[in-house]
Amino acid sequence: MGVMRSWVAGADGSDFPLENLPLGVFRRADGKACIGSAIGDSILDLRAAADARLLQKELAAACREDALNALMAMGRGASQALRERMQELLSGAGARARVEPLLVSRAGAEMLLPARIGGYTDFYASVYHATNVGRLFRPENPLLPNYKWVPIGYHGRASSIVVSGAEVRRPSGQTKAADAKEPSFGPSKALDYELEVGFFVGQGNRLGEPIPLAEAERHVFGLCLLNDWSARDVQAWEYQPLGPFLGKNFATTISPWIVTLEALEPFRATALKRPEGDPKPLKYLDSADDRASGGFDVTLEVWLRTAQMREPVRVSRGNLRDLYWTLAQMLTHHTSNGCNLQPGDLLATGTVSGALADSVGSLLEMTRRGAEPLMLPGGETRKFLETGDEVILRGYCEREGCARIGFGECRGVVV
Repeated sequence: MGVMRSWVAGADGSDFPLENLPLGVFRRADGKACIGSAIGDSILDLRAAADARLLQKELAAACREDALNALMAMGRGASQALRERMQELLSGAGARARVEPLLVSRAGAEMLLPARIGGYTDFYASVYHATNVGRLFRPENPLLPNYKWVPIGYHGRASSIVVSGAEVRRPSGQTKAADAKEPSFGPSKALDYELEVGFFVGQGNRLGEPIPLAEAERHVFGLCLLNDWSARDVQAWEYQPLGPFLGKNFATTISPWIVTLEALEPFRATALKRPEGDPKPLKYLDSADDRASGGFDVTLEVWLRTAQMREPVRVSRGNLRDLYWTLAQMLTHHTSNGCNLQPGDLLATGTVSGALADSVGSLLEMTRRGAEPLMLPGGETRKFLETGDEVILRGYCEREGCARIGFGECRGVVV
């Protein structure tokens, strides 16, 4: 495939080479929110590029907006055209004189939410996570009967989604100890993170018109990292019979850069092979193409830094290819009843866990609900998160013959 070269200092070999060019929104020195693309240690200001007449007319109009929704609505063809134009501008020596003044340092940029998120849905697509959690509560029957038939999800709260770096305030809620006669109200004592991947809807669908599996990825704009913070003690008391509510809707953190599906093409993978005896998905959720290439080989890491640490420590490493349900299956199922998705809507995978002990994506699994505390350098232990803890999610793709691309970081400090 070969590796591309950019004239931008620090681009080659970084998380954000020419092969990546993720999109996000940042605040310029003049206070305006602008669409940009990460390249090395810089951001290409796409509003400035549009004003300099470096972009085709329709793309220029979308890139002058203060969020990515208009570009998302234009479909995959538009994001592909923009990507190709940026690669041309950031590699050709002849364009350097015009483009270099449009670069902004990433280090000093204030990142904003990349889109106006009208709806947020969180799935439960990792069978390893579902099994691990199920064993804690139902040792004899960890998976409910519907799990291997239907992609399980719940509607989260779009208004409490925050961008990486935002502080996360410990929530209060109702909890009930096993030996208590009645519940009490107070700060959560079992605050947890969830390592997830979010995917943004590009073009939407009309109300009442489902999206077939073969067309699902045409409606996916790109991926980000996502931390669905969870108050496990609040969740355990309230979730029956209608599922997650206040235990999860107080904050969801996403990384600021959206990695497009075009950038992820070299890192496609087969969907997780279902064990012998598992049911075959129903016809609307099954295709040979999705089985062959519906997965993505994305390494996902969780890093933790306590108030006493100088440097964070990695506590787990998993991979997006371990999902039981593919992104296409999740999106197709979401619309199968005629539900209309809109540009900028956010869907998430649910906690991504693997088969190994060091590949689980939450403290709930890692510490077995607090029974086996996590040992940290310096003698500290954690059952769940404490005030001052910073959770850092990282993601990247590597494959021989391809440039490594990264997602950046998804950070949040508990206050």
